[in-house]
Amino acid sequence: MSFLELFLIAVGLAMDAFAVSVCKGLSMPRLNWKHAVVIGLYFGLFQAGMPVLGYFLGSSFAGQIEALDHWIAFALLAVIGGNMILESRKEDVQPNASVSLKVMLPLAIATSIDALAVGVTFGILQAELVLSVSLIGIVTFLLSLAGVKLGNCFGAKYKSRAELAGGLILVLLGLKILLEHMGVLAF
Repeated sequence: MSFLELFLIAVGLAMDAFAVSVCKGLSMPRLNWKHAVVIGLYFGLFQAGMPVLGYFLGSSFAGQIEALDHWIAFALLAVIGGNMILESRKEDVQPNASVSLKVMLPLAIATSIDALAVGVTFGILQAELVLSVSLIGIVTFLLSLAGVKLGNCFGAKYKSRAELAGGLILVLLGLKILLEHMGVLAF
């Protein structure tokens, strides 16, 4: 995978965390940078850690499914991206300003499940693990900080657009992988 592809995957994966960060920023009467950094760290660390787990799962059975790996990568990215697109259309729940472990841990896990599946794809495609997870973690951290700031300044109007954009990016990358392996595209 190229750096651009990894970067686009990182941005796509970070959109869930960005959207939740916008909600967290909405719930703050005034911007609290310490809370913003805590939010960014939760999301960035979980988004970076989950692909590591998925990578080892994908690597362990890559040899048995080599003939189907491009279809699996496409299916995983399409399902994850499709789910993000559907989520972008749902009604919002009331945001909670707390950054306690009890509040942030479930949010960090929920927003990083898709990263676990992408990690499986990385394992199948033998992507560079350290670069991939570092990029995902850093991009998620930075976009989470931006999300808190945007949410605090502008409100919820960007949340659904961020989820929609992230979903589209993942679906299109999955389609690109499929078409490359079928010989239709050559990037």
